Amino acid sequence: MTTELRRLRNYIDGEFRDAADGRTTQVVNPATGEAYATAPLSGAADVDAAMAAAEAAFPAWRDATPGTRQQAILKIADALEARADELLAAECENCGKPLELTRQEELPMMLDQIRFFAGAARMLDGKSAGEYMEGLTSFVRREPVGVCAQVAPWNYPAMMAVWKFAPALAAGNTVVLKPSDTTPASTVFMAEVMGEILPKGVFNVVCGDRDTGRLLVEHKTPAMASITGSVRAGMEVAASGAKDLKRVHLELGGKAPCVVFDDADIPAAVEGIRDGGFFNAGQDCTAATRVLVQEGVYEEFVQALAKAAAEVKTGDLSDEDCFYGPLNNPTHLEKVEGFIDRLPAHAKVEAGGERVGDKGYFYAPTVVSGLKQDDEIIQNEVFGPVITVQKFADEAQAVEWANDVEYALASSVWTTNHGTAMRMSKALDFGCVWINTHIPLVAEMPHGGFKKSGYGKDLSMYGLEDYTRVKHVMTAL
Repeated sequence: MTTELRRLRNYIDGEFRDAADGRTTQVVNPATGEAYATAPLSGAADVDAAMAAAEAAFPAWRDATPGTRQQAILKIADALEARADELLAAECENCGKPLELTRQEELPMMLDQIRFFAGAARMLDGKSAGEYMEGLTSFVRREPVGVCAQVAPWNYPAMMAVWKFAPALAAGNTVVLKPSDTTPASTVFMAEVMGEILPKGVFNVVCGDRDTGRLLVEHKTPAMASITGSVRAGMEVAASGAKDLKRVHLELGGKAPCVVFDDADIPAAVEGIRDGGFFNAGQDCTAATRVLVQEGVYEEFVQALAKAAAEVKTGDLSDEDCFYGPLNNPTHLEKVEGFIDRLPAHAKVEAGGERVGDKGYFYAPTVVSGLKQDDEIIQNEVFGPVITVQKFADEAQAVEWANDVEYALASSVWTTNHGTAMRMSKALDFGCVWINTHIPLVAEMPHGGFKKSGYGKDLSMYGLEDYTRVKHVMTAL
């Protein structure tokens, strides 16, 4: 018996539409490996239509008062909360995430972030008006940039969509958002909810693949292109934006070091790093993937982390203790397996290192020790449930090795010495430094990296300001 696939559609100018040429792609639940829906494989005509809708809607949305935009965005949060079960169902089918864990760990954050930006819309700061030249008064206007082309990733489809549309809409921009081709369901659902609140054309969703995303960011209409994705994709967007001097916002990969000193609370460090490394199957650019442990506690830490990893459950989403779901797709599973298959002889797999089950794309919680700084698995992002451990001698070596990668998004320091923590927070070349914790995020604080982790900030007032431009106005008295 053949199960009929659900039909997802683009959301353009206040209505749901198929791709103009009728092309579709299948959407697969990574927990089962089976298709459950089709989604449009959008082309140039679809992108043109979405951009035209966003451009037409921009003047009225730009000119709406901050209070009006706030009320609309608050209504979006309330509506999503009222339909939380539907949103969670779409997100978990998208990604194979454990339902109750997603309800507890992701849903509250998403709603809080939307509500934060609703309030932030009314709190933009600027230099006070004044006579900086005799007889002339100056002030600064902060304005939305215009139409924003946004590309979201597959690891947190709903939350990353929030990180894109909430600050953009709060600042007065209009949006054309493309979800990942493997995880469009929750974004299409949010468009349905938002369409009942926002004026038509303010928020548009175009489904498709890399080529669709390329059409979005290369389009002449957007004033800004924003992407969360791989370094390769970010470089392509940056190069594309340079052609017409489009503003670009990039949140890319990570290779977060977790530096554990001899004086650290080892049980707390093990627990925090285990959770930070394996949450969402390690498919997180801030994941606690690369652990540097001082030589005095190295053996103790490795043994404790391996034991803790072996207790982490995956593979059976019906198990209420299941901590994470599958990898996103078979190609990504193969990539993660390849890192383990190519380990050098001096490396040791302390836990995991194999696929779990023969259904879906699950991979065991894995710990690898004995690694050297120039090993492939140290230098490159695995983006899976794999934690590596290295031994360091002193603080100087810890700083050198921690910073010796191309990524610079997040990091953590584990110590009971305040001075060590403060020195490391200054020396670590990463956009975020956690001390004796790893991975918590709050809407009020900025998230973003340096180097090949990209530029621009998500969350916080810094994130809102990224979606604005400043204009100097001067008038004679």
